[in-house]
Amino acid sequence: MALKVILFNGSSRKEGNTYYCLKIVSDELEAEGIETELIWLGEQPILPCKACYNCKGKKKCIQDDDKLNEYIKKILQADGVIIGSPTYFADVSSTVKAFIDRAGLVSRMNGDLYKHKVGAAVIAVRRAGALHAFSSINFFFLVAQMIVVGSSYWNLGIGRKPGEVLNDQEGVDTFRTLGKNFSRVLKKLNS
Repeated sequence: MALKVILFNGSSRKEGNTYYCLKIVSDELEAEGIETELIWLGEQPILPCKACYNCKGKKKCIQDDDKLNEYIKKILQADGVIIGSPTYFADVSSTVKAFIDRAGLVSRMNGDLYKHKVGAAVIAVRRAGALHAFSSINFFFLVAQMIVVGSSYWNLGIGRKPGEVLNDQEGVDTFRTLGKNFSRVLKKLNS
């Protein structure tokens, strides 16, 4: 059975440091025979959740302003989900926040659609605040009853200019280990 992981890049920069962090994890997953798809959330704005609860019983958000419903379908078809974000003011980007609020409410209002899927957070940071951003994404996974995978350290890479995270050897090693751990969990759950 082919396993698939969707990786969401929540940075405003398509190929900023968040992309490079996710790419390291994606490369490890592919080396383990797992199909990956990397999606840039910055392609089109994601509006915030209106908390209207009209998604109940529909398995989609009624706001048809963006690609969110397409992303929800991709999550439902995937075995694992990795969300990457830069650190903005000690938290996730506003794009990631809107994404997890809306996709999360659709899941909750429809019987916890993502239950038992595998998830992990990936964070790019210039200096500080990464742990709060890391926690914000993991809280989404935990409330969704997903299985959260860790690494040898918190999944964060340090760098300012695009590509600088590749100079953070501990971060690179952490992302490689995350890819291996994620693969192992997926394979164990699906054996």
